[in-house]
Amino acid sequence: MQNKLRHVDRYCVFGNPVAHSKSPVIHAAFAAQTGHAIVYERRLAELDDFANAVRAFIVEGGLGANVTVPFKLDACALADALTARAQAAGAVNTLSFRNGVILGDNTDGAGLVVDIVSNAQQPVKGKRLLLLGAGGAARGVILPLLGQRPSQLLIANRTRATADALVAQFATQQDHPGQLLAATFDELDAPFDIVINATSASLAGAALPLAPILFGSGTLALDMMYGAQPTVFMQFAASHGARVRDGLGMLVEQAAEAFFVWRGVRPETRAVLAAMRAQP
Repeated sequence: MQNKLRHVDRYCVFGNPVAHSKSPVIHAAFAAQTGHAIVYERRLAELDDFANAVRAFIVEGGLGANVTVPFKLDACALADALTARAQAAGAVNTLSFRNGVILGDNTDGAGLVVDIVSNAQQPVKGKRLLLLGAGGAARGVILPLLGQRPSQLLIANRTRATADALVAQFATQQDHPGQLLAATFDELDAPFDIVINATSASLAGAALPLAPILFGSGTLALDMMYGAQPTVFMQFAASHGARVRDGLGMLVEQAAEAFFVWRGVRPETRAVLAAMRAQP
């Protein structure tokens, strides 16, 4: 068995924590669907040892890796080269190892857009969007969201300076800088068409200081996190009339984009997402 595994292309997901990750199940489904023989595993990296963990995996024959919390900025720093979307995001969730080069990419934004537009059937063009948080998760989705031409994308963060810095960075990468704005949580006082939680609050089961007026019957409230039960953010949004969605669809769609980056084949996602939703 060990000899056989050496000849199977190897991939993994790095995180801390990582035991909860559904990525191995998703990629196994993609591999079976496309007829690609791969092994995909979870890898726990120590908080101060991410680079060494990646290099060890490369030595073992790894061809690529997904990167989850809290290593997306570390992965960006580690990469020898970045794709255009990873460079714009300043964060990396997909690594490819070829010819001694570590290439960093970011498939989060592409996955989020597909999940919102195709799976949730919520148009983004011409809509008012609120993005909560200004860390690595938020950075990875700003450019793809702007590419959908919303009427406004407002980045809200506890610290206004961090949100302002993101606006300044991305305002130069779009045709209509006026559609990109910054605010603190307590400055939000109007409803939005789409509210996206890109903070880590849901990991800790914590609530964000959000006003009920942000949500309404026409609002899609999406939390990038997922779990067996609706997150605190989802519960709050639903209690004020919003349609809620967790991050499982985004996870499947960004995984499909990563599979395409690695294998050159884009798997179908609907059946895989349905199967993941059906799991307890």
